[in-house]
Amino acid sequence: MKEIFNIFSKRKLIKKEKEKPRIIADHRERNSLVISELVSLGLNVEIKELKVADYLVNGTAIERKTVSDFISSMKNRRLIRQLEELRQYESKLLIIEGIDEQELYTDSEEIIGMHPNSIRGFLLSILLNYKVPIIFTKNYEDTAKFISVLSKKEPREAPLNATKKFRSRKEQAQYILEGFPGIGPKTAKKLLKKFRTIKSIINAAEEDLKKEIGKKAENLLRIIEQEY
Repeated sequence: MKEIFNIFSKRKLIKKEKEKPRIIADHRERNSLVISELVSLGLNVEIKELKVADYLVNGTAIERKTVSDFISSMKNRRLIRQLEELRQYESKLLIIEGIDEQELYTDSEEIIGMHPNSIRGFLLSILLNYKVPIIFTKNYEDTAKFISVLSKKEPREAPLNATKKFRSRKEQAQYILEGFPGIGPKTAKKLLKKFRTIKSIINAAEEDLKKEIGKKAENLLRIIEQEY
């Protein structure tokens, strides 16, 4: 007797749709062209507040800077703090974006206000002192492609409780003073050494402040006395 096969008894094989690689982006990147490019590449981008880094991709923390942002954050030392915070991650990257659109350093100091060797030295410091690899990308599309390739690599474990770098009380006081226009690290330290506390600086006479920091005292007092 010929065996009869019941074709309806066979289970229908459903092809499982491959899950899209997941990328976490900081909310400040929401309107960047990198995000829209990642979405167009078919990647799953989740926007949330990240205490450290701009992107988390497979356990790798990525800080993204355009050329102009890199230079300005180097000058005001914001990047140093961000590099310190990146140390919480075993795997981290600094992306400097837009080298096809803007010179990273040039022989003319007038354009960026910084000697090219200062920039070269800082790049070496990032690699040697902070141990953070650097990728230079041509533009936002190139940045998105690097992130896309990384998202398809074998995932790594990443700390879930990464936080902003803890500062000592002295560092916190200096950080507050550096928020005033024209007050850099050197001036902030000078004021704190002289007056000891922020309260004493605020209550100091204009003449005493001018003796220490000259015309910068006028801007400092203008902000202190400014009504909200």
